[in-house]
Amino acid sequence: MVRLDRILEELQSIRHRLDDIEKMFSNWNPQPLHISESKLLSLPDNLRKTYLVVASEGECHATQVSNQTGRSRAIESSYLNQLVRMGWLTKRRNSKTLNFRTLSSSIEKHELIQTSALLPTRPNLSINHYSVRARNLRTAMVDAT
Repeated sequence: MVRLDRILEELQSIRHRLDDIEKMFSNWNPQPLHISESKLLSLPDNLRKTYLVVASEGECHATQVSNQTGRSRAIESSYLNQLVRMGWLTKRRNSKTLNFRTLSSSIEKHELIQTSALLPTRPNLSINHYSVRARNLRTAMVDAT
């Protein structure tokens, strides 16, 4: 019983930290970055079409983009994530949906890295640590039943 209480406390602590992070970014609404035509033309046609839909909408999710482009949601989701990895878009979770938007002219990659350094973290804990910890919590819950 003590183990379950400890597990519950740890899960609540994680949830509170996630809530704090969401509050930090909930009011963030950057202005779109002005991109030269030559740089925009450097994108492949499929990614350019997706980028232009997001830029015209301001912020949208994969289903909205797929309705505009006529392609499947899965394809658009892949293209949107490619654009995020390439640094053309950012994404944020809004409840169950992932919303994508263009980068702000005032936000550069180094500023995003600096912002992520301000997030509340625990020392010497990596993402892998949390996945191992979650697996241990699931095992403990199965053992307790």
